[in-house]
Amino acid sequence: MRYLILALLLVGISVQPSFAKGKKVTKIVLDAGHGGRDGGARGQFSNEKDLTLAVSLRVGKMIQDSLQDVQVVYTRTSDVYPTLPERHEIANRSDADLFISIHVNATAGRTERYQAGTRRVKKGKKYTTVPVYRTVHHRETSTSGTETYVLGLHRNSQKEGAISEFGDNVTEEQGMLNMNDPQTSIIISQYSQAFLGRSVTLAAKIQEQFALQGRVDLGVKQKGLEVLAGSAMPGVLVEIGFINNPSEEAYLNSESGQHAVALAIFRGIQAYKWDAER
Repeated sequence: MRYLILALLLVGISVQPSFAKGKKVTKIVLDAGHGGRDGGARGQFSNEKDLTLAVSLRVGKMIQDSLQDVQVVYTRTSDVYPTLPERHEIANRSDADLFISIHVNATAGRTERYQAGTRRVKKGKKYTTVPVYRTVHHRETSTSGTETYVLGLHRNSQKEGAISEFGDNVTEEQGMLNMNDPQTSIIISQYSQAFLGRSVTLAAKIQEQFALQGRVDLGVKQKGLEVLAGSAMPGVLVEIGFINNPSEEAYLNSESGQHAVALAIFRGIQAYKWDAER
């Protein structure tokens, strides 16, 4: 896959074979972004927090209905706001195999200054005509599409800290992470690299599914996201569309749109699971 190959070349990952091999996927954490007091991005008539929750619950139901050997854990199932450390805690304490955070994108908008008319002002004994300007901020955008993020390398130390803390959950061999053993830091680094590789694979599979639906594919990207840094497992953050694009906002609020978005994420997970367990 072009995303996986490109990402691995760019970051220079060299994963040991034992760590590159996928672990059986039996538990997945679904994180609906924002919630409660944090509404996230806003569109003309909807909030990000409501869309992420609706899609997250749909993805979870698809997993429960079709992948009956997989347990779903939610960071929230209602309009509440778990802090980022609380989201990490849920994922790490549940001993999950994947962490998937669902969000809705928005652009910064643009500011336009235009001449709205003129007015006469007195300068000394004479009057002169001067322009009158107004400034308008346009929130709407024509930008559209989906993109999926994996953790940026500059947050890798936090990821390694989580792997170290939850080593009994992470490693295939119980007791492998002995903090008194000088080799432990190497092992943790190998796991961190392996998790990044798996995250890129999962992200690419999700993006492929969106592309098959005809959505604009904005690709797999790296970013130093806190929500991904503190979890001791592979993880991705999926941006499912632009809420300040009127057509995408309408699509994301529709029954058919939410079903399609959830289906793309589910099929990406399913493809990842099949490959990891072969």
